[in-house]
Amino acid sequence: MTSATIIIPARWGSTRFEGKPLTAELTGADGNTQTLIWWTYKAALKALPADRIWVATDDDRISNAVSNFGGQSLMTDLNCRNGTERVQQAAQLLNLSQDEIIINFQGDAPLTPPSFVGSLIEAMSKSADCKVATPALRCDGKTFNRFKDQRKRGLVGGTTVVISSSGKALYFSKEVLPFSDKLLDGASPIPVFHHVGLYAYRRQALDMYVDMPLGALEQVEGLEQLRFLENDVPINCVEVDAEGRLFWEVNNPEDVSLVSANLRAD
Repeated sequence: MTSATIIIPARWGSTRFEGKPLTAELTGADGNTQTLIWWTYKAALKALPADRIWVATDDDRISNAVSNFGGQSLMTDLNCRNGTERVQQAAQLLNLSQDEIIINFQGDAPLTPPSFVGSLIEAMSKSADCKVATPALRCDGKTFNRFKDQRKRGLVGGTTVVISSSGKALYFSKEVLPFSDKLLDGASPIPVFHHVGLYAYRRQALDMYVDMPLGALEQVEGLEQLRFLENDVPINCVEVDAEGRLFWEVNNPEDVSLVSANLRAD
């Protein structure tokens, strides 16, 4: 069986939502209110056993919270510029092998289904040449319109990805790509893919990443995965199905109520 480890990067200093892992509290079924990092860890547990899950953080408050609910955490440097760099450092501290599939499970995405993780592990297992893989979720009308509405109000929310015919990522953006000036009703397939911020890497790709120069696109978009594309490392996109459930991350404070409502529905 292919070996895989989940690493959840969780930092305190988010510019849009400082202290988000602990200050964002979500309420699920039966009025159960817990921190964002607690809900995310529980979501990861549905995909892999607890001994294969680590929270990589730069803050003692987050580390202590993880220990208090029985999770494993690693302290990483404050100077990690993004989640991928934090995951690479955690993989180094854990001395993970070159054969290990390393999953970057976003710390703000408790609605991530375990099937998304399984799909990435399967894709990586089938191809030794696949260095990086990530899920893409075709937008329905409701999600597409939510994207458009947030952009209109000046909010930066989820990310979209444009995919080649061979399944490789052509570009990622915080804008809604491809462009459409209409609101769509979902009556026909919408050619817009919501990028699920979940990644599978081989150790070699992670170690290469931290030595790659930052490109102009990564800096302008603020999207860490563009560093791979700007340095000619392909990213395989795996189309996934949310099976009628909403996938959305806690990007802004207003997302808390939306994600909570869907935790209750689950």
